[in-house]
Amino acid sequence: MSHMDGAYLQIILDAISVCARYKPKFGQGARGGGLTVEGFRELYQQDAFYSWFGLDNPLLYAAHKAAGGMTSVYRQIGIGCEKLFRQVVQDSLELSDEDVRWSYQLDLPDGRKRTLHLDARVPLERIKHKGKRERFHDWMKHSAALLDVDPGVFRSLTGTVFEVRQGYKSKDSKRQNADIANAATAYTKGYFPCAVILSDQIDGDVLHRYRAAKWAVLTGIVAETNALVSTYDFMRDVVGYDLAAFFERNSSELRTEIDTILKSLLAPETP
Repeated sequence: MSHMDGAYLQIILDAISVCARYKPKFGQGARGGGLTVEGFRELYQQDAFYSWFGLDNPLLYAAHKAAGGMTSVYRQIGIGCEKLFRQVVQDSLELSDEDVRWSYQLDLPDGRKRTLHLDARVPLERIKHKGKRERFHDWMKHSAALLDVDPGVFRSLTGTVFEVRQGYKSKDSKRQNADIANAATAYTKGYFPCAVILSDQIDGDVLHRYRAAKWAVLTGIVAETNALVSTYDFMRDVVGYDLAAFFERNSSELRTEIDTILKSLLAPETP
């Protein structure tokens, strides 16, 4: 077992434990995380139309809680994995907290500026270990060649920026357009953009579109030995940390936590 297992596992558990406290808001923007089942029933009983249909039923509350909570579970797993990925990259490549963070500002039509963030960064020059630096640069070179990135553009790149997701089953065009814009900006700032998907869940059309936009895309394939396509091969063979083995070692505790959260979400009210 890795000596970092406890700290890395806690990053994930802290993120997903938030889900157990999820309560639906029912459009009220309620502070403190949403309405209790009593608050929901009071709200719906005061609404004549909903009351006529019997929508003040606690089972409806449970359905809303389960639906919103499931979304929260996926979101919080993603947030936890983003933090975990950044910490593992920082530790394995001996980078600083500042090194692994990247953002840029976007000018808005009204003159204001908006700051956008990607989830992690690896600046080549900050990797002190020569062998690790050369290994990472070789991965960049082969990934860029696979995407047919212009050699002149590649020579201007000083590192890689990452967008980390637990999965990508949506075909949300707004999100895709934002990601493609992020990739274009990354190239202009001297960084190679890479999307890291922890699961194998990504729509084929989205995958094709991202690679056409010169995003390197790694997915959660575990049966390959190819760091150009597999998240886990990249983490093991390029970053130097076996992330798949970490998840395998800690699967029992992760499954127990998720089981507890799901049971809580599927009950009308948490005891």
